[in-house]
Formats: sequence, structure tokens, C-alpha cells
Amino acid sequence: MAQMPAPDGKKRRLLLGATSVVGAVGAAFVATPFLSSMAPSARAKAAGAPVEIDISKLEPGMMVTVEWRGRPVWIIKRTKEMLDALGKASDKMADPESGQPLQPEYAKNATRSIKPEIMVVVGICSHLGCSPSEKMTIGPESGLGDDWPGGFYCPCHGSKFDLAGRVFKGMPAPVNLTVPPHTYLADSRLLIGEDKKGA
Repeated sequence: MAQMPAPDGKKRRLLLGATSVVGAVGAAFVATPFLSSMAPSARAKAAGAPVEIDISKLEPGMMVTVEWRGRPVWIIKRTKEMLDALGKASDKMADPESGQPLQPEYAKNATRSIKPEIMVVVGICSHLGCSPSEKMTIGPESGLGDDWPGGFYCPCHGSKFDLAGRVFKGMPAPVNLTVPPHTYLADSRLLIGEDKKGA
């Protein structure tokens, strides 16, 4: 009987290596859709999945807008001048300490925020759902009067809000702008849609 030649070690290692590479590539193709399915979909985000924002590049006086639940959320890094104006305007506000229901506990103060310098509000007027315009300039340059403390003006029916989202007395808007549930993951990371402090 003829004797079989001894197996070639180099060919065996090459075949084993090629099989391993093909197996790893195949596993990656199978795992990618599975892992992608674990991330929130656009539909889930629209339904209220939390949104994480890096606020490290937010300069004093600057505002950014992000979308959460299909609504604009305004984030402003307030200057000392803006914060001082809030205190001076409290007597002109309909609900200066946000005693209205459905506001988180950390919104029930004059700055309506966890950190006084950072404002987080939903940019939808509480009257009929229009989006107010930013009028952050303090004083007569705003076009809203010498004593304007800075804030927002709703062009639909004239409601005015200060830089804490508090509505002025006598306006069509019945309540302050909504402070969404949010928490800080770090000094520069803000998570909108999740409230670790409790509402």
C-alpha cells in the first residue's frame, strides 16, 4: 500500500489563518446589525430618548439649540450681567419662582436651573406653541424698551420671557417656558430627557 506524504506545516498554518480571518470578518458582518439595533432609532429619539450634549465649547452669552422629542431645547451660558438682570426683573414676572406644577424641583428658583449660569428650556411658547425669537440684548438696543432684561419675544401674540424662561405679567402665555428633565453627566456633558435629581 502506498504511503501518504506527511502534511505540510506551512500550508496547514496558512489554511488555519485564512479560515480565522474569514470567520472574524463574517462575525463582524453578523454583529454590526445586532449592535446597531441596540442604539436608539430616530423614532425612539423622537419619542423621548435622552439626548447628550457637549457644552464645553459654550461661551458666556452663547446659545445652542438641540432637538428633544421633536422640540427645540435652548441651552444658554448666561453671563454675570444676564444673571444680575434676572434678579432685578423678578417683580415683573408672573411666576418668578416657578411654583407652577409640572416643573422639576431644580426649576423652582429665580434662575430656573441646576447651575445658575446654564439655562435649559424648551423653546416653545406656552400660549399656542409658537417658537419665540431670542432677544438676549439687555436694554434699549433690544427694541423692547429701556428696562428689557434680555430674553425671548414670541412674535405670534407678543408674549415676553426673560433669560430664565419666566413669562412677564399680563402676557398671553399662561406659564413659564418648560424646563425639560435634565442632568449633568460631567461639568461639560449635559443629558436632556433624564432626571437623576427627580422631578
